[in-house]
Amino acid sequence: MKKFNIKVNGTAYEVEVEEVKAAAPAPAAKPAAKPAAASAPAAPVAAPAPAQVGAGDTAVSAPMPGKVVKIVAQAGQKVKKGDVVLILEAMKMQNEISAPADGTIKSINVAAGQGVKIGEIMAVIG
Repeated sequence: MKKFNIKVNGTAYEVEVEEVKAAAPAPAAKPAAKPAAASAPAAPVAAPAPAQVGAGDTAVSAPMPGKVVKIVAQAGQKVKKGDVVLILEAMKMQNEISAPADGTIKSINVAAGQGVKIGEIMAVIG
């Protein structure tokens, strides 16, 4: 067995590799990778419940996949068309997501640090 240290996406791992000869049958696979660093990775952000858009409400949908960097508006806040509701990071660029209509923010359905898919409802304006 040989031991190696490898780094994947910034996390260091210590792995053991066994050299297998062509004539020998392969042993059953067992996970050997374990983090070498003592620091624990950041816990993923829990996603809020799926959004419900009622009659007369306007959804603020994700125009692209990305990660929510900052929530600018709060539930209950009045917004005008074009006001920034949140900031979405996609392809290392921060994009201001603005209100598509005048109204009051009924709900914010994402959290800072959360990943979103294209078309996902991030907020509801009523």
